[in-house]
Amino acid sequence: MSHGLTYPEAIVIGALQGVTELFPVSSLGHSVILPALIGGRWARDLDVSTPESPYLAFVVGLHVATALALLVFFWRDWVRIIRGFVSSVRHRRVAGPDERLAWMIILATIPVGLAGLLLEHTFRTVLGRPAPAAVFLMLNGLLLLGAERLRRRAATAEPIGARAGDPVPVLVGPEDNGAVFASSVAGGPAGTQVAVDLASDRRLAAGSMGGAVLIGTAQILALLPGISRSGATMAAGLLRGLTHEDAARFSFLLATPVILAAGVLKLPDLFGDLGAGIRGQVLVGSVAAGLSAYAAVKFLTRYFETRTLTPFAIYCLVAGLVSLVWLSVA
Repeated sequence: MSHGLTYPEAIVIGALQGVTELFPVSSLGHSVILPALIGGRWARDLDVSTPESPYLAFVVGLHVATALALLVFFWRDWVRIIRGFVSSVRHRRVAGPDERLAWMIILATIPVGLAGLLLEHTFRTVLGRPAPAAVFLMLNGLLLLGAERLRRRAATAEPIGARAGDPVPVLVGPEDNGAVFASSVAGGPAGTQVAVDLASDRRLAAGSMGGAVLIGTAQILALLPGISRSGATMAAGLLRGLTHEDAARFSFLLATPVILAAGVLKLPDLFGDLGAGIRGQVLVGSVAAGLSAYAAVKFLTRYFETRTLTPFAIYCLVAGLVSLVWLSVA
């Protein structure tokens, strides 16, 4: 079998995947469409719809690298969340904000986990082609635009948590129990970045479990090539009353275990026959994906403090339409 995955392909697709996995523009859609637009060897080597393509093993490495970048960026949050989970299991309770947030993420991950196991292969092989991906990319743009419009009209929608600007308890001691709390306003000039991040987590934890599950369930849409995981969850978060900043943060926290699990589950492909001859390319592409993913999440967490999904929606509509026309006449 000719593997044919080159180092330039690995670097470009790796960097692209790291960015588009977190930007609300669909990494799978871009991984399907871009090789087809370039054509030639790229279209042959990078066909995600082929069941036994080495490209699938390559994508596994990219997913793991992206998840690791998210873990590194949000390491303080994950330390608190894991401690909260351990505390919850040990004491058989769901009491503090860290315990609540841990179970929110667990429960919100179950629907997409089950759907991925049942539907991922079918959706990828049947719909993982350039033309359907371009159509779904346009639908992703409409989804983002619709969420922005409905959010403005849904002022009475039940939020998952408190809104930015509300006073929230910010931990200043080493543990929740017996610690001293200070009232802080997220984004306030006196707060440090750590305090701001903690305040966002507290607002998320103040919401309902049902709301978290609804937001997590939106990730199922990302099984369709062209629909963005982060876009779908952010849109759902906005409709539940979250700010853009908190919706993005919750989206990234939800994405971390899902992306990591998807990669780890298919690691045998990487170390099996499908990965033979391309492991060097996988390593290089994974480094590119990890670095670009870290840069992307750092940018987006700042961006959504003051900006909206609208520019990404317009991009998806234009890119999807141009791609579909190009593919139709090529």
